[in-house]
Amino acid sequence: MKKGEKRRSELLGIAYKMFLAQGYENTSVDEIIKAAGIAKGTFYYYFNSKEQMLEEVIEGMIAEEAEAAKRVLGSQLSVPQKILGIIAAVRPAQDEQHIKEVLNRPENVLMHKKIGEHLFNVIVPLLSRAVEEGVQCGLFDCDHIPERVRMLLVLSSELFDKADFTAADADVFIDVMEKLLGAAPGTMGLIHTILQ
Repeated sequence: MKKGEKRRSELLGIAYKMFLAQGYENTSVDEIIKAAGIAKGTFYYYFNSKEQMLEEVIEGMIAEEAEAAKRVLGSQLSVPQKILGIIAAVRPAQDEQHIKEVLNRPENVLMHKKIGEHLFNVIVPLLSRAVEEGVQCGLFDCDHIPERVRMLLVLSSELFDKADFTAADADVFIDVMEKLLGAAPGTMGLIHTILQ
C-alpha cells in the first residue's frame, strides 16, 4: 500500500469510529481533522466532503461482508445453509453488536439508510444466486427471484433489526419465506439458528 493510500485508509478508520461513537451528523470535519492530527488541506486532498467519506466508510464495510458472503455462496453447503450463511455474513459479529446499536440511534438515521441501500445492492444478487441454485435442484419453485429476495429482505429488516421479535414472529417469517420461494414446509427451519 502506498503512503497516500495508507493515510487515506487511516482517515477512513478514524472517521468510521467517530461516526459510530457520536453519529454521522454530530461529527464535524474539524473533529476528524483534530483526531487525525492533520491540516484541513490534507483532509480535502483525500476527500471532497464528509459525505464522500461516509460513502467510502460504508462501501468498505459492505465490501468485507460481501467477500465473506461470496465465499459462502461458492462453498459446498446446502442451499438453505448458503442462504443462512450469506445472511450471517452481513450481520455484525457478536463483538460488533454495539455497531448495530449505534446505527439504530436517531442521530445515525442517514448512515443506517445508506448502509441499508448499499447492502441491498450487494446482497440481493448473492441471495438470488443461492435461490436460483435452489430452483435448479428442485428445492424451490419460483420466478422473479430478485424481486422475491428483495421482499424477504424488507420483511426481515423491518422485523428483526430491532431484536424485539417473538418466536411466533420468527415462525411466521419462515413460513412466509418458504411460501414465497415455493419451498416445502420446514425447508428453511434452520433460519431459527440465526435468530437466536
